[in-house]
Amino acid sequence: MARKIAYAAMMAALAMIFSYVEALIPFSFGVPGIKLGLANLVVLVGLYFMEQQLVFGILITRIVLSGFLFANLSTLLYSLAGGIVSFGVMLLLKRIKGFSIVGVSIAGGVSHNIAQLVVATVVVENRYVFSYLPILLTAGMVTGMLIGIVGERVKPYLVKGKN
Repeated sequence: MARKIAYAAMMAALAMIFSYVEALIPFSFGVPGIKLGLANLVVLVGLYFMEQQLVFGILITRIVLSGFLFANLSTLLYSLAGGIVSFGVMLLLKRIKGFSIVGVSIAGGVSHNIAQLVVATVVVENRYVFSYLPILLTAGMVTGMLIGIVGERVKPYLVKGKN
């Protein structure tokens, strides 16, 4: 068990590094608030070779620490909502036959953005925030696809190393 926890801690540290890199080098997609989501790569591939409780712990640890280190309380709230919903969607789709890691990642990116919009609607008390939905859906699909492609390339090495 100690080995699993140590491995999860290393994965959380890797996710933190990815979050830090993303905070230092903003990837500009021309629309404010859209990020590539490099740290989500750790969660995505973790779903394929680690226990789901450990991966969820990595997700929460990364979001909370990144929120306190690189963002603010409102960003932490949005990230928690998006991360938890995205994790649930990816976990569910991973279990359904027919979804590739790229498909799982795209669904995770899209659901993350939808969850954040729901929270934003409640926080600002304005339903017109949803006019931003087409842009965020497109961004979630594109970034989810990119992270999924990288995850697909990395996954065989991680799964092989587990055995």
